[in-house]
Amino acid sequence: MSHTHADDATDPTTQAVRDIAEVAAVEVITSAAVHLMSAAAVKCGLAEDDAWGPGSRHRDLDEARKLITALAALVTASAPDIGNQHARSLRDGLRSLQLAFREASPFPDAPGEGPGEKFTGPVS
Repeated sequence: MSHTHADDATDPTTQAVRDIAEVAAVEVITSAAVHLMSAAAVKCGLAEDDAWGPGSRHRDLDEARKLITALAALVTASAPDIGNQHARSLRDGLRSLQLAFREASPFPDAPGEGPGEKFTGPVS
């Protein structure tokens, strides 16, 4: 079966590639960072309370540690390429999550040993 140009126009994969091609790298990076931040915040127990109970019921510090470490690596590696304005706000969000993690931990990590601190240095 041969593909025609019309088939390509309606193919979801082709459309997805076109959509991605139109998005600047800085937008993809910041979008990924925001997803990591949101997930980490929930796993740190910072989700809002709702009709089904307190937001802290979602706390999972092992998962939060992984997400914050991935976020720290992304922010640190991409900062030189995404510009100071974007990098600063991502670093601020990352630092807030690192502090929230420390606060939520029953046994806080030693300085420099917290999630992502191998990329960011100690957070206090």
